[in-house]
Amino acid sequence: MNFLKAAVLPTASLLIVIASCGLMLAQGVDAQMLLHPPPDSWPEYHGDYSGRRHSSLTQITPQNVKNLALAWAFQTDQLAQIKSSPLLVDGILYFTVPDNIWAVDARSGHMIWHYTYPPNKGLHIGHRGVGMYQGYLFFLSPDAHLLSLNAKDGTVRWNVTVADVTKGYWTTMAPLIVGNHLLVGVSGDFDNLSGFIRSIDPETGATQWQWDATPPAGTPQQPTGGMTWMTGTYDPDLNLVYWGTGNPTPVLNGSTRPGDDLYTCAIVALNPDTGKLVWSFQASPHDTHDWDAVETPVLVDGEFHGEPKKMLMQTSRNGYFFVLDRTNGKNLLTAPFGPVNWALGVDKQGRPIPNPAKEPAPDGRLVAPDEGGLTNYRSPSFDTKNGLFIVDAHPSYSIYFAKPADGSYGWAGADYGVWGKGVLEAIDYQTGMIRWSHELGPGGSGAGVLTTDSGLAFTGDAQGNFLALDSSDGKTLWHAGSGSDIQSSPITYELDGRQYLLTSSGGVLFAWALPQAM
Repeated sequence: MNFLKAAVLPTASLLIVIASCGLMLAQGVDAQMLLHPPPDSWPEYHGDYSGRRHSSLTQITPQNVKNLALAWAFQTDQLAQIKSSPLLVDGILYFTVPDNIWAVDARSGHMIWHYTYPPNKGLHIGHRGVGMYQGYLFFLSPDAHLLSLNAKDGTVRWNVTVADVTKGYWTTMAPLIVGNHLLVGVSGDFDNLSGFIRSIDPETGATQWQWDATPPAGTPQQPTGGMTWMTGTYDPDLNLVYWGTGNPTPVLNGSTRPGDDLYTCAIVALNPDTGKLVWSFQASPHDTHDWDAVETPVLVDGEFHGEPKKMLMQTSRNGYFFVLDRTNGKNLLTAPFGPVNWALGVDKQGRPIPNPAKEPAPDGRLVAPDEGGLTNYRSPSFDTKNGLFIVDAHPSYSIYFAKPADGSYGWAGADYGVWGKGVLEAIDYQTGMIRWSHELGPGGSGAGVLTTDSGLAFTGDAQGNFLALDSSDGKTLWHAGSGSDIQSSPITYELDGRQYLLTSSGGVLFAWALPQAM
């Protein structure tokens, strides 16, 4: 095992370390790799454009997974937890925590270089990772700047401002690259700001187009919000980008924003060349519970009730599982995947109907799920082997309060969690029924999910254990303690004929593999 601590420097800095096997130079990502990632790569946040987080690798199986051993570990020496999904290109891993990027040898865990962004006023709530195209990385800083860095050594090529941090914007997401478009989103729903998706030229940093989720702040009787803080997905055949948007603001007070509050808490389909909205589906009309719909829009081709469909699936924070026809946004299925008590039913469009009696009130309202939602930013996986949508769920209850003194700005109320736990759920997408579930512990887990063709599902539990489950029934086949909370999604790759499972916990990156034959 190789343990190498990264230096933490007080100003913008670059630390270059040569791996013991010699200088390793990244060759970069091209359009073909993004369309068809080879087994020795993980070139974008979700692995590929679909968001399925399912791997065709089969070296690690239900029969031998019990033999998994630690190949190496990398300690960031940071207080911030790793929430990013590493990219893997040409044998080098790239991953982040707020203000920091590392390039690490994927075979040995040796650091190649480390970049530290200057101290800034952004909200350091977490960081999801970088994007990559050609020989350059693209990094969104906490204070809403977008940087282009040379992947070989971490030197900065350009730095542009995406949003104004002094107004309350910040950024956490990994950019999505589609053709010559670098797509980025923003956060900032404490401050009655408008969310947007922006397309940027990856060569120059110039803006190509911007789609606004809500009207400009201050528009009478209109919501603000609709933040776009998680990475979307893309269908190259339809040439459509799919993205989830956040809650409206003021967050818990809906009295100043009557109606459905389009396009908040929605899944939108955009033309990546023009930014034109093609269709939208609202998961939570007139949300008053902070239930972003930014969860991964997973793209699956297959039969639905006997007919071939190009589908989009999402387990939304509001507690509902949606299956849409992604060619036109029409609803195919809406079903709860845990305790949900805030809706009166489902309308003809497949959208939940909010119950006014469950809106926050001065004397409190008991609502399921809680403010964190029945799931959140952690990535689900679509298991193509078994046809199951597998998600880290959070059955929960919370008491929501309206506080007139808080007015109509920002949070405009309060919520207090009552109870919650973590459960890994395998959902039958044809019916919405739970095929199997696996308890993850009190409070809940923050781990995402990865599945493989060999029949495995990888995740983590509430006690900080990494888990390998049989993806057909959810039974535990392997586990290993990490010593800290897990707030990231695993990935897998194969180098030199050896399959690695990459997980993280706290500030440590762990690589697991089967023992090599002597």
